[in-house]
Amino acid sequence: MSSFPCLVRLVSGSGQVRYRLGERLVDRYLEFVAGRCRPNTLRAVAFDLKAFFAVTSKDPVQVTAADVFEFLAHQRGDRTVVRRPDRESGLSARTIARRLSSVSGLYAYLVARGDTPVRASPVPRGLMTRRQGGTMRSRMAPLVRVPRTLSPEDADRLIGALRTHRDRAASRCG
Repeated sequence: MSSFPCLVRLVSGSGQVRYRLGERLVDRYLEFVAGRCRPNTLRAVAFDLKAFFAVTSKDPVQVTAADVFEFLAHQRGDRTVVRRPDRESGLSARTIARRLSSVSGLYAYLVARGDTPVRASPVPRGLMTRRQGGTMRSRMAPLVRVPRTLSPEDADRLIGALRTHRDRAASRCG
């Protein structure tokens, strides 16, 4: 287990690309993903899992929710990379959400298999809010908030839907 996670790219004689991280259950999951996803998705999932296990430094069956929160904090942490749009450091919320989704997929797979010690996913679905009423889902806040932005076409449609010249002028001042 000393070489885990070590991402290895393998190409079969037919040109089919596979990835291995050096841990049996994770490698089985990557085989499962390879049969269902496109090559770029497989590569992203393999890299996301490598990043996760490099931070947690644990066997997959020993990972806890606390490890997932530590991973999230590490991904948001101070980085040498500065994003252009918001001038913040750390990874973008979209990248962190994708990585969390890859980890969640692994644990859903391990639970579904039924032959592993993993009985429940250590990846929380969200955090409870103080909001009352509604469904359980509506009272959960996501672990990672991904900012939503309008495409230029949607922004044009929004401005075009404003009724008065005053409203249109106010929308351009911000």
